[in-house]
Amino acid sequence: MPEHAPDRTDGAGPDEREGLGDGAAELCEPTPRRGGADGADRRTRVTVLVALGANLVIAVAKTIGGLLAGSPALLSEAAHSVADSLNEVFLLAALRRSRRPADSRHPFGYGKERFFWSLLAAVGIFVMGGCFSVFQGFHALAGGSEDSYDGYVAGLVVLGVALLSEGASLLRALHQVRAQGGAGGLRDPALRTVVAEDGTAVLGVTLAIAGMALHMVTGQVLWEALASFGIGALLMYVAFWLGRDAREQLIGRAAGAESSDKIRALLEAQPEIDSVEALLTMELGLDSTLVAARVDLVPGLDSERVEEIAVRIKRSIAHIVPEAEQIFLDVTDARAARRAQQAERGERGERGERGERGEREEPGERAAGGEKTAKSPAATGERGGA
Repeated sequence: MPEHAPDRTDGAGPDEREGLGDGAAELCEPTPRRGGADGADRRTRVTVLVALGANLVIAVAKTIGGLLAGSPALLSEAAHSVADSLNEVFLLAALRRSRRPADSRHPFGYGKERFFWSLLAAVGIFVMGGCFSVFQGFHALAGGSEDSYDGYVAGLVVLGVALLSEGASLLRALHQVRAQGGAGGLRDPALRTVVAEDGTAVLGVTLAIAGMALHMVTGQVLWEALASFGIGALLMYVAFWLGRDAREQLIGRAAGAESSDKIRALLEAQPEIDSVEALLTMELGLDSTLVAARVDLVPGLDSERVEEIAVRIKRSIAHIVPEAEQIFLDVTDARAARRAQQAERGERGERGERGERGEREEPGERAAGGEKTAKSPAATGERGGA
């Protein structure tokens, strides 16, 4: 078994494997979901629904106002709100699908669904919001200055109402973040996306109001074009930030350094563990982590004792790191493994030295050797002793 992939709960020999069977089964049992996680999901769902309702109403108002006023900045904000509304639908799907129980095809559960739908939301922000806003900026520059400002006052009123609505939604999301432990609450990709969307929406509406107002005062459409470019750049940055984080979690990001340090310290503190050869962790979902450790036990332990130790370690890890739902231990003989590695390296070194000696052989020596070989009975076809 490769040193970097401790994916078994046995490995200490036939007797130890037989005695470790029941303990291994308990080691792999998922920890029951905590009620707090389900409560946090319900609060997040309410936050997403509030943001969805606000964005749908605002998207319709911005679209109508943008078409009547012919304002590129207002149309950019309309695209922004449409993208946000679609993303809230993605986040609702993430909240529902990520809580499905594990099955035979997905034995570690569906926790990563949360990260997948968050990635789609980031793509939606980039394409529907960012790219369209940049397009509106170029379109405004190509169209030149507008002499008529019919509908601009109504558009500014729409943006003012949108600013209040987006601000209220942002305050709701920030309140939940504080309730879930401040920065720790932003671990939830759904809640993190809502905070990013609402914060970006407040800044975007502010840019749109400034662009439309400056356009009306100066008569230069350049200000609205710049506002559209600013909104587009802001949305692209937020989309990149959200997408990068979702990508890391989908690939398989390790648990936080604090959790890993706690687990390693616990393992090293066990009197029956001689050394911790490897410790690997991976986030399976928002509140689900896989822990795999290869440990070398002290000599002289029988199979029953090994089983008791394994069960105790599992319970201790689950206690200090509650999100550790899947725990695997690989009991190994580190000394024997090192001796085998040293023997293998020595064998490879000897083969390399023989190859180097063959390469350094002089041409004259090769010729002499060839002459001797040609005179041998095997080379001439003569029978020995004939």
